[in-house]
Amino acid sequence: MSEKNMNIYDVLKERELIKQIAFEDEFKEMVKTEKTHVYLGIDPTADSIHIGHFIPLMMMSYFQKCGHTPIILIGGGTALIGDPSGKTDMRKMLTPEDVSRNVQNIIKQVSRFVSFEGENKAIIVNNSEWILNLNYMDFIRTYGVHFNVNRMLSAECYKQRMEKGLTFFELNYMLMQSYDFLKLFENENCKVQIGGDDQWSNMLSGVELIRKIHKNGSFCVTCPLLLNAEGKKMGKTVSGALWLDAKKTSPYEFYQYWRNIQDSEVRDVLKMLTFLPMDEVNRLSSLEGEKINEAKKIAAFEITKLIHGEEAALSAKKTSENLFENLNSSDNMPSENLSSDELDMQILDLLVRIKIAPSKGQAKILIEQGGISINDEKITDIRYVVTKDLFKDNYIIVKKGKKTFVKVTI
Repeated sequence: MSEKNMNIYDVLKERELIKQIAFEDEFKEMVKTEKTHVYLGIDPTADSIHIGHFIPLMMMSYFQKCGHTPIILIGGGTALIGDPSGKTDMRKMLTPEDVSRNVQNIIKQVSRFVSFEGENKAIIVNNSEWILNLNYMDFIRTYGVHFNVNRMLSAECYKQRMEKGLTFFELNYMLMQSYDFLKLFENENCKVQIGGDDQWSNMLSGVELIRKIHKNGSFCVTCPLLLNAEGKKMGKTVSGALWLDAKKTSPYEFYQYWRNIQDSEVRDVLKMLTFLPMDEVNRLSSLEGEKINEAKKIAAFEITKLIHGEEAALSAKKTSENLFENLNSSDNMPSENLSSDELDMQILDLLVRIKIAPSKGQAKILIEQGGISINDEKITDIRYVVTKDLFKDNYIIVKKGKKTFVKVTI
């Protein structure tokens, strides 16, 4: 059976990529016989997407492989409001110039997951086309009557914000996202919206709006959030979020993140973030003891290859092997360059400068816990000064814990 003849519901179920579906039985019947347009919304609130977008983009890739047409909706209009979901504080308002710059970078990253060529090639749309020119009174009179405020305020996406004060400005976000789905349903015959499970309330409101107005089928499918063994969202590194942009998170750091996942996380990572066949996923995730490290290496390589390309993945893999299997080699070690006038730097400043720690407070904690060494000498004094004398052959090796190395060169 060719990929395009595969049932998307069965594919997503096998890889456990479905968390919730609106009108599930109806959706299962629809995809048996119909190829539709399916959309994923991405608000360009940063100049890169991060690991939180990874699973929805994998889901979108499977939809396309099964013959459905992806629509990537860039929220150029809604980004000017900001999604309150999961936030305790109001998002920073972006300028139209900020949004335009971010959009261009995001489109490049999305192309790693979906194809913009072929019979069911992906479509890029920007909701600024219809949102920025809306007449507010017409919009509220026509569509606002379909939204119950009491029900909106009970939605999970607003609860955290209400603790500090939800603005009417943000309350509009659910209406705008629902309107996006309505426009795509009317303009592109798009019947399915996908996204992370934290978007369930916003997505369901769009399904309901379409069904109220058109009395016709529309659906939303959410994917699970990627959680670590402690039940927290995966994707945080010592320097912040795990970005898909190589300038924000290097391919080596990206590779190492997945190389160092816990044994219990291997199966979820392989099945949701790689295209490896499920037979191989089951084989690798069943390995025990030291052998599970082979599964982690494969997961790290496959994920890095998908995001950064095979050459970068091979380089990251080689660097990791050199560091941990041949600790005397620094040829491919992640590196930072210092200018000569940056010498005689306090250790806390250096750790922040080379991104070993996100702040001097965190750097202090690392030192006090015995987690920092320079040229294999443990640093215990937070007032330690890095002088030129330390730079043998013009570089030093800064190590955090057992697995993070940075070659610092003058």
